[in-house]
Amino acid sequence: MTVAAAERSRTVQWIGATAVGAAILAAVLIAWKGSELLLDATANGLSLGAIYALLALGFVIIFKATQVVNFAHGAIAALGAFFVAYFATVLNFPGRLATGLPAWLQWSLSVVVAVFVIAFAGLVIERVTIRPMVGEPLFAIAMVTIGLDIVVRTVTVDFIGADPRPLGDPWAASTRELGSVTVADTEIVTFFAALVLVAAVAWFFRSKTGVAMRATAFDQEAARAQGISVGRIFAISWMIGAALAGIAGVFSSLFPRAATGVGPTTAFFAFRAFPAIILGGLDSIVGAVVGGFAIGLAESFAGAYFTWSGLGSGFAGIVPYLVMLLVLLIRPYGLFGTEEIRRV
Repeated sequence: MTVAAAERSRTVQWIGATAVGAAILAAVLIAWKGSELLLDATANGLSLGAIYALLALGFVIIFKATQVVNFAHGAIAALGAFFVAYFATVLNFPGRLATGLPAWLQWSLSVVVAVFVIAFAGLVIERVTIRPMVGEPLFAIAMVTIGLDIVVRTVTVDFIGADPRPLGDPWAASTRELGSVTVADTEIVTFFAALVLVAAVAWFFRSKTGVAMRATAFDQEAARAQGISVGRIFAISWMIGAALAGIAGVFSSLFPRAATGVGPTTAFFAFRAFPAIILGGLDSIVGAVVGGFAIGLAESFAGAYFTWSGLGSGFAGIVPYLVMLLVLLIRPYGLFGTEEIRRV
């Protein structure tokens, strides 16, 4: 059996074991406190997991293509949310240019423009601060991204102010009854938007540029020998990663049970996605998505069922890290990460 076949077989085994474990857990929780609480926690966990998946996906795309651990990811996410708030509530774009459009369409256009702006910001960051560091120790590059995080976060917070700034979304207080569970429209939009973006990323990696990015991630020297512009791939990966971070920042600022707008804490929300990144594997696109939803559901279930803990509601905040540590004890490279074999 080849290494790739063995890895696929191992992945199938993990997915099967996870499905069986989830079914057993659901049965236990239903028997414990009924199905209504389970459904409510699941709806909350899926929308929260969608945000984590988008954050993890952007982080992994940058790391996979450039081997850079981007600690500025949270600051970029907050910057994207700030741009949406600025375009939608301050400039009233495109309301001033196109009257009569539905509120959801006007707000969506503001998001699209903000995403392009944050993607361009990602390109500038890569060209100005990361490109000159090519060939330097990875630790030095990681320290550069930490410096970027401080600079971008400080400037963004200065513009936002101390109080959270609303993003002007049209679903602020609307909810829907799904059976016996009340779900906020924002949660539904977050979940389905994440599915569309994940599908778009999957399609992108089948395109010519996506294949070139995968080749660069596998072996930069071999990709360069085949005529692939590695610098161009680096720039595209940072643009995509920044765009996904910005979108995740928007939804994290809208999340009905955790935030009331973009504010000083938005940048720190992204760090809650790091367990998802490590859980799935630093270099795995599939792992980023699976890890994001797994961590979101774990955090939601802990908040719903284990508030009796001595830590109170704070227990839910540490559950993602406990899950991450448990998985790393079994698979140090994450569920879907590539295992490195070093010969001494």
